[in-house]
Order: sequence, then C-alpha cells, then structure tokens
Amino acid sequence: MIINFVDIKTLFLYIFTFFTKKHRFNFHILLMNQQQIDAFREALKFSPDNLPLRKLLAEALFNLARYDEALIEWKECLRLLPEDNELKVALAKTYFYQKNYTTAQYLLEEVVENHSYASAAMLLSKVLAELGELKQAKHYFDVAIQWDKGVYDKDFDDFLGRKIRDAGLAAPNDWVEEIETMVTHSNIEKPKISFKDVGGMEAVKEEIALKVIHPMKNPEIYKAFGKKIGGGILLYGPPGCGKTLLARATAGEINAHFISVGLNDVLDMWIGNSEKNLHNIFQEARQNAPCVLFFDEVDALGASRSDMRQAAGRFIINQFLDEMDGVKYSNEGVLILGATNSPWYLDSAFRRPGRFDRIIFVQPPDQKAREEIIKLQLLEKPTESVDVQSIAKQTADYSGADLRAVVDIAVESKLPESLKKGRVVPITNADLKNAVGRHKPTTKEWFATAKNYALYSNESGLYDDILKYLKLK
Repeated sequence: MIINFVDIKTLFLYIFTFFTKKHRFNFHILLMNQQQIDAFREALKFSPDNLPLRKLLAEALFNLARYDEALIEWKECLRLLPEDNELKVALAKTYFYQKNYTTAQYLLEEVVENHSYASAAMLLSKVLAELGELKQAKHYFDVAIQWDKGVYDKDFDDFLGRKIRDAGLAAPNDWVEEIETMVTHSNIEKPKISFKDVGGMEAVKEEIALKVIHPMKNPEIYKAFGKKIGGGILLYGPPGCGKTLLARATAGEINAHFISVGLNDVLDMWIGNSEKNLHNIFQEARQNAPCVLFFDEVDALGASRSDMRQAAGRFIINQFLDEMDGVKYSNEGVLILGATNSPWYLDSAFRRPGRFDRIIFVQPPDQKAREEIIKLQLLEKPTESVDVQSIAKQTADYSGADLRAVVDIAVESKLPESLKKGRVVPITNADLKNAVGRHKPTTKEWFATAKNYALYSNESGLYDDILKYLKLK
C-alpha cells in the first residue's frame, strides 16, 4: 500500500520513531514549531496506534506549554498501554502544570503504592506541597531520595524547608527524628482466664484448639506434617458476643502473652508512622512468643483497598499483609487473632491462606451459655426465687452484652424501691422478665445486614454459618 506523506521531513520522522522503541532520543530541539507538530499529527492519521509517535507529539505539546492538547495525547497513549507507569507519571505531570493537583495526586499515589518509582514520589511530594500537606510532602521527598538519590531537587528542597518553617512545623533535620520514633506498645499481659471461663461456644473453642492449642502442646506432630505453630484466625459475628473474651481466653489456655491492639495504637496522623507502629507491634509479639496478637475491629485497619481514595490507608494494609506473611521476620509462635462485626468490609487479601486462614463465626450464646452468663451477672447481687433457665429460654438471640443490660435494667428497677423502704429489696424472676421485655436483642439489626451478604454475596461460602444459624440452609 502506497502512503502519500505531506513532505519528506514527515516521512523521516515517521520511520525514525520505530527505532525509539528500544532507544530513546531527545527530540525536544526538533519539535519547537507548529510545522513539526503538524507533521506528527499528519503521520498519526496513517498510524493512529503508533505509541512512540504519539508520545513524541505529547512531549512536544507539553514542552510548548500546550497542556490541554498534551493531556489529550497522554490519555490516548494510556489507552494504548494502560498499565505503563511512565505514561501515568507524564499525565500527572501535565495535570500538575495545569494546577489540577488533586487528579495528579490520585495518579501518583497509585504508581508510588505499587512501585518504587522515585520520580513519581518526588512529583507527588511537589503536588502535596502545593496542597499544603507539608508533612506528607516531606515524607515522599525522603522516600524519593531513598529510592534514587539522582532525583534530588535542591531548589524544591529549599522551597519545602521554607514552607515547613513558615508554617511553624519542625525543621527537616528534626523531622527525620520524629518520623523515626517508634511507638512502644506496653499493653502486654498474660491472661489468667481460659476456655473454662467462657460459657458455651464449644464449636468455636474446638476450631481454635485445632489451630492453636494442639500445635502448642504437640509441636513434634505438627512439625512432622510441615505445619507451623501460629497463624491467623478471624472471629466475626454480631457485637457483644464474646469475641474479645475468647481471644483473651485463648492466650490464657496456652499460657501465652497477649497483646490487644486498637486503632489508636496503630494510626498516626503523619504518613509513614502508622506502618512503623504496626511493624513495631508485630516485632514485640515475635520477641514475646508464644504470643496472641489481637486486633479488635480489624476491618477498620484492613478495609477494602478498592474503597479507599487515599494511598495512606492502602500503605497500612500492605504493611499489615507483609507482617502477617512473615517473609522478612518469622511469625513462628505468634497467633494473630482478628475480630470484626463487618467481615464484608475487610480486604479480600486478608482471607488468603497463610493469613486469616481460619474464619470463625461467633454466634450469640446458646441457652446453656446464656444461663451461665446470667448466673455470672447475678453473682453477689441480692436475688429471690430467680429461675435462670426460664430467663435463658426467653432470651434467644441475646448477646452477652444484651444479657448484662437485662440484669442492669432489673437492678435499676429495684433501686428506687430499696431506697424508699430503706433496705435492700432483692431481684425477682418477675423483675428479670420485665427487663427482657424492655430490652430487645441488639443482634437482630446485625443479622438483618448479614443476611443480605449471606444470600447474595456468598460465592465462596464464607457466610454459610450465618445461613445455618438463621435456618436458611
């Protein structure tokens, strides 16, 4: 097929672009006038999917500060090669010069999160500085230099330092010390309770025993089968059903250390510190093995990354997953227990084998467990003719927290009468029945939500236990 080109210069440029696939040349000097821009456009009419040629056109337009036109060409390049990080950075740079900092930030965070891309980190630092996020800007500036000292920008370093000082924040040298400071987790204990102190939940206890207690007591047998001592268990179910108590009892059952981790132990307002806090907590658990490391409301730390707009949250999740994998540091003897009321919000990567490979439904206490909870709550309280069994029968679907609330309501109902008579008036069965009527089980709302996930988002069978509990399977 014969192609008619506008002139011999266009033909030369069109042919020569094929050689740029393996060797990059600086064409900026050649592309400084409208005639040459037109030549590239004309060539692209005959080969619209020629990526090297389109990149040259985008670079030429960018260098002439024709950012709107360059933006179109970079987007077209990304259509041809959607996963190319260099193209994403070029597009972000164009947005940066257009002062569209938010869009540039989104693109760059995606690149920096998945790749050690120094130039992207440096550009992200400049974007964040323009947005007034000075501490995050400093963090990414340091990260960029750590990845590649060649991207160091003296002028921007001076500019960022002035902005930091003008804002009354720490000077750069002080900043590094602040970022490097590690949070020491002091909430480490050896619980005195064990499984015998937890009423009911026999099936749950047996699953935990298979994963934790038996390996600890029979290490030779498990090692013969190539099974490590430790791992991850995710406890999920309605609030107030004893997930935290069960985790503490697990540590007591094997005489292990217990570290309870809350959001405030991990999250820090400065980017980078949260990951370091998380690493420090895991290191403390490793140093104190055997140890149960318990994350309450783990979905708040490990929420689905697809729902996150900021890269900072995704960095924490990536750090969490790395720590659980135990690639750099052995997790032998460390049991990671997570508890959540909303497992459907947890990032699916946590459910991969080797992480939370046992997912256990902690349902509301059965009748036997309810009896034990009610007895425990009434212990050392004045009672008269209380039929615990009948109250337990009336409180199906009540959580442990609900049962405590029922007893509290019964106590409160007797206080005015006791004060009026000037003596202690004991709690009766009628008082407890009235309290049951006043306090409805809080688990109902949870099951209403869980039912939808169990019926319509249960391809893996993860929520089959919920369907069995609701007698829908």
